[in-house]
Amino acid sequence: QVQLVESGGGLVQAGGSLRLACAASGFTLDYYAIGWFRQAPGKEREGVSCISYSDGSTYYADSVKGRFTISRDNAKNTVYLQMNSLKPEDTAVYYCAAERVLRGGITIVQAMCAAAEPDYWGQGTQVTVSS
Repeated sequence: QVQLVESGGGLVQAGGSLRLACAASGFTLDYYAIGWFRQAPGKEREGVSCISYSDGSTYYADSVKGRFTISRDNAKNTVYLQMNSLKPEDTAVYYCAAERVLRGGITIVQAMCAAAEPDYWGQGTQVTVSS
């Protein structure tokens, strides 16, 4: 059974850090791009960061650039999102997603984060940043 399972969300004060994890089971991530998306109440879903699992190319939304870092652990079939200097406006449900791709590269991950039409979605994890 194909699954993406997020973990690591929670409540943190502004300026704090959290690390989200997205573990894939039932398939290998080698031929996928993985993205983190978020949706706050009353707002559209936003592509936060995406990574090509094959070559490690990354994309970040301007709102998180310099504060968030996406990474992968091939051995664990897991993608992480390290979130530092968190702000109240980062409060949202964070989802990871996987999209089958033919190749890596920055344009691929940019397109994934922009389109938000992956093959698989996780169930989401809540991140709340208090002021």
